Amino acid sequence: MRRNPARRLFAAALLVASVLAPTVATPATADHAPASGRYDKDECPPDGFGPELTARLDKAIEDARVQAGIPGLVVGLWMPGKGSYVRATGVADKVTGKPMTKDVFVRIGSETKTFTVTALLKLVDDGKVRLDDPISDYVDGVPNGSAITLRHLAEMRSGLFPYTDDADFQHDLLSDPSRTFTPQEVLAYGYKHDNTFDPGQQFQYSNTNFILLGLVVEKVSGRRFVDFLDKRVLRPAHLRHTLLPEGTEFPEPHPRGYTNQTLSGEVADSTDWNPSWGWSAGAMISNLDDLRRWAKIVATGTLLSPETQAERLTMLPTGFPGTSYGLGIFDSGGWIGHNGSIPGYETVTVYLPSQKATLVLMLNTDITSQGQEPSTPVARAITQIVTPNNVYDRPIPPR
Repeated sequence: MRRNPARRLFAAALLVASVLAPTVATPATADHAPASGRYDKDECPPDGFGPELTARLDKAIEDARVQAGIPGLVVGLWMPGKGSYVRATGVADKVTGKPMTKDVFVRIGSETKTFTVTALLKLVDDGKVRLDDPISDYVDGVPNGSAITLRHLAEMRSGLFPYTDDADFQHDLLSDPSRTFTPQEVLAYGYKHDNTFDPGQQFQYSNTNFILLGLVVEKVSGRRFVDFLDKRVLRPAHLRHTLLPEGTEFPEPHPRGYTNQTLSGEVADSTDWNPSWGWSAGAMISNLDDLRRWAKIVATGTLLSPETQAERLTMLPTGFPGTSYGLGIFDSGGWIGHNGSIPGYETVTVYLPSQKATLVLMLNTDITSQGQEPSTPVARAITQIVTPNNVYDRPIPPR
């Protein structure tokens, strides 16, 4: 059994493993236009980037996919005034060899955090909560809860132990991946441990923080988190293909997902694992069109007041070069957004304000390669070509 087999759960770009997923090479399908075929007037012309740049992207993406051991990959890149590029490559199912397609739904892992913070900030704009309120005002039993604010939680600076790092949680989840967890159950795993530092002292990626923020939204709104999210975030954003599942439901079409976060360390098909343990920290599902739309909304603050959006974008150091973190959102080389990792799937959804550019990646594996998440070398390869002054590169700190 590998040491801490589930420690990477939702810890986007935080931990290291070394098992490579086998892949089946298939011809790529490319389309240099949005998957939906829709274009905003100030967005991207439908004629791609031209043959030379397109060929460079084709090669760089396929090389990165193969080297990282990614079975299937969807890439969407939109740069107003320059062009757009949408590509599906590899396989959605390693057993049947079914090709990856652009219209798939995927589990988006920690990208859920951008939705959870948006829900919280809607309540800030409503005047119902303040970011500097202590979590103890809303949720009982949080260790040092009177000193930990909602801001600390959203900034990943609470000091609360990440429940996904708890050995008992890892064993319980991986022993029965179909199990349903409640928010209170997962928090209990984290509460067994002492807080790791005083609130505000440093950055530590912890899913515990965002389970608590989901509970705050429920407490203040008087609605279930899933219902508030739908009414106040997803509908106003016109995201018709994005959801927080309440069980194992997974809209079709979707690729099979492959992980080595198992008790044995062997690669498993995690497509139908129950994501309830991630809830407001990372259980959501979406598709390419919706993630494209969301990238700009979350980075520019369309759903929020300018003052509240400015709070979200106040970035603080993470301790890792080139990456800073705001309220449930990061800046990596000027690209603003979040990535996501959940057993079997990874995503990246980021926006570059200086060029109004959007990049979305969707993968059907989370298996790390050469000490990095599989999404990172793909995003790096793309941005090195199209935005060499703004290269996306999520570092992975040591264990």
